[in-house]
Amino acid sequence: MSPNGSDRSSRRPVRRKLLQALAAGAVLATATGCTSKDFPRLGMPTPVTEEAPRILSLWQGSWAAALAVGVLVWGLILWSVIFHRRSRSKIEVPTQTRYNVPLETLYTVVPILIVSVLFYFTARDENKLLTNPDKPKHVVNVVGFQWSWAFNYMETAQGQKPGQDLRKLKELDAIPDRFLKKAPANAAGVYDVGTPGTRNPQNGMPGPTLWLPKGETVEFVLTSRDVAHSFWVVPFLMKQDVLPGHTNSFTVTPNREGTFRGKCAELCGQDHSRMLFNVKVVSPERYQKHLKELADKGQTGYVPAGIALSDHAKNAETKNK
Repeated sequence: MSPNGSDRSSRRPVRRKLLQALAAGAVLATATGCTSKDFPRLGMPTPVTEEAPRILSLWQGSWAAALAVGVLVWGLILWSVIFHRRSRSKIEVPTQTRYNVPLETLYTVVPILIVSVLFYFTARDENKLLTNPDKPKHVVNVVGFQWSWAFNYMETAQGQKPGQDLRKLKELDAIPDRFLKKAPANAAGVYDVGTPGTRNPQNGMPGPTLWLPKGETVEFVLTSRDVAHSFWVVPFLMKQDVLPGHTNSFTVTPNREGTFRGKCAELCGQDHSRMLFNVKVVSPERYQKHLKELADKGQTGYVPAGIALSDHAKNAETKNK
């Protein structure tokens, strides 16, 4: 066999493997569980709050940037494989290039630009999402504990008498005043508390149920009674740490009625997987009726919000005296 024929035969397995790899990549890219309606969200659930589309947009933009970089890198790899394979002239070592200033400048500057753009949009959206209004329509204290959740609704239900100043309540002592002053000063309060065995009576889903009014702003004040947890309502597209000795918060405006799943997104111990809850978004009228139902059942006042703040946290979360 001629030398040229030998070279051609040796290249066939390489080409065959390359085609097989490209075919496998195409299958992996297309054979997913996403429908045509799901694809634009790139795996994210349908947003159910006014704030969630901002998060979805950031997610989609990040994927677009990653895909552009991926196409460039894959293209350069394939180009090198095809056009810089072993020379037919049998030269064992190709021409060596010690450096290429324009190319090295390009692959230094471009990553810096990509990271800078992603950082800008991330910081912009994060600042917007974590800026809470001075007077939200509702304030709910979400309390995480091993192994479930409690919800303190900081308002007065229909038929309740006003309570005392929230800043004087021992149960809410772990919450800094800058959060408490956003709720009505003398809100009598109602609460709901769950256990890992709690079930939603309507659909049987595990965990207690947090009720929210559609179209009204709700600020969540997040506290923990033991270890670090994380409050995650899946279709809100946002989660926030629930930390002992430190209070976090964020605000949402639900815009779609329904019952949605929530869970703890921080490994918090043995029964972490059982820290599930539900979020039920209803009309404002039905929401007020639910608060009255809790009051009628005797679930008035507040459950303890958290543990005492450490010295460092007290310095960071100063209370207004």
